Amino acid sequence: MDLLNTIDIDSIVYYCLVIVFLLLIFRGMYRLVIWSKRMPKGAFVFLAIFPLISIFPIPAQEIKKLERIKQEEVQNEDESGEPPNDNNGNV
Repeated sequence: MDLLNTIDIDSIVYYCLVIVFLLLIFRGMYRLVIWSKRMPKGAFVFLAIFPLISIFPIPAQEIKKLERIKQEEVQNEDESGEPPNDNNGNV
């Protein structure tokens, strides 16, 4: 009887919501795997590796390089007066 007095309704609702949320996540992952198995092998490998990409952050050095490249493109555009062309010949 002492155990029932220490448990409040808020904690029961919280734990039930956590369990339901985890079950929904597992169901979604299972359906994703079933869906991806019907796809070509390359897509299945991509879906398997994609979550691992988010574990490793982009190093700050690479971000600085990208920012420098963007600034150089803007400077080149300002100097030439024309926007840079892409590979398709579009402006």
